[in-house]
Amino acid sequence: MHRFVHRWFAFLAPLLACMAVPAHAALRVFACEPEWGALAQELGGKLVDVSVATNALQDPHQIQAKPSLIARARNADLVACTGAELEIGWLPVLLQQSGNAKVQPGQPGNFAAADLVRKLEVPTQLDRSQGDVHAAGNPHIQTDPRNIALVATALAARLEQIDPANAAEYGRNHAEFAQKWQQAIARWSAQAAPLRGVAVVSQHKGFVYLYDWLGLKEVAVLEPKPGVEPSPSQLQTVLAALKSTPAKMVLHGAYQDPKPSEWLAGKAGIAVIQLPFTVGGSDAAKDLFGLFDDTVARLLAGVAKP
Repeated sequence: MHRFVHRWFAFLAPLLACMAVPAHAALRVFACEPEWGALAQELGGKLVDVSVATNALQDPHQIQAKPSLIARARNADLVACTGAELEIGWLPVLLQQSGNAKVQPGQPGNFAAADLVRKLEVPTQLDRSQGDVHAAGNPHIQTDPRNIALVATALAARLEQIDPANAAEYGRNHAEFAQKWQQAIARWSAQAAPLRGVAVVSQHKGFVYLYDWLGLKEVAVLEPKPGVEPSPSQLQTVLAALKSTPAKMVLHGAYQDPKPSEWLAGKAGIAVIQLPFTVGGSDAAKDLFGLFDDTVARLLAGVAKP
């Protein structure tokens, strides 16, 4: 009998020991935009608990520092945002009100994706009368998958720094993601070859990195100034300009009111294409891979329209 009990205890002891050790608490990541939340999830997997401040149908410029967001920032181990002044109207207040020392600017828990890439449309002089102009350049870096790759490398390193006990797993996750991502970029680039040199109109200056990647040519913008809704007279001006410089399609993001783009498309006889802009911007854009699968597919459909 004693021998049986001894053997039974020997069997149970390791199990009881495992149960006694508390599970590793997930690293709390607070992302400003869906693309960085999705990237953190790719790199962190089960090691991270990700929450996102905005969704794909919200203008990331125009967010309120609500108490619910302040509470999430207060509990975060890492705040991952675009930077380049995209969140200038709300993130500084959010961080200040959070009272969380480890996610303040300059700390390891504060990550700005735009710091890792080459910015386009950097103004030579700052004049706020010109609309929502960003001193660091155009902040919408997520529309080029090559930028996502650069940010992924830096974000994985930051996760390893903040959570060194799991550094090896973050490294493995990044290596796996990077391999799949480079293969996907090659596929998207090949699929998008017919888009090179195609003239387009933008509703907002939100796709300059996408155009830089795919070789699309922006010939007009509906907004007279960044962040300023186009007036009827502005739309008429763009329509008149298209007579001498025609475009194949007009593009707007999922979060934007489509009416200006739809009006121009109807008058000019060109395609109007809604792009997801970020993860969640369409049914197909459920993750970062779906975001670019859908973006390229929508653009190719626009080119194919007579």
